[in-house]
Amino acid sequence: MTLKECYDKLNGNYSEAVSRLMKESLVERFLLEFPSDKTMEQLRKAVAEGDIEQSFNAVHTLKGLVANLSFTALYKAACELTEQLRPKTEPADDALLKKIEEAYQLVIRTIEEYRTEK
Repeated sequence: MTLKECYDKLNGNYSEAVSRLMKESLVERFLLEFPSDKTMEQLRKAVAEGDIEQSFNAVHTLKGLVANLSFTALYKAACELTEQLRPKTEPADDALLKKIEEAYQLVIRTIEEYRTEK
């Protein structure tokens, strides 16, 4: 699997990522580091604890991270939850969190597949 094929499979934008990070080698480096990032874990914990402020902070951080990597589907899902939590008056919507989880798991599985085939 090429890096572009990996991006296609995880519903990302390869061209945008290369344009933003300037080198394919940097895109690959940050893509391979993504699974070790703890932001999704922080989001899950904050949501489970009902901590709206921390939920917002975590999803907002996730949104920025995946925007920089051009993980388009995950970015869109993170945007929806970010906006739902922005007023900080209601806990995370389960349906929006589920969309993030699904997109996140696709990204993780695809990165692991890319790493294995590399």
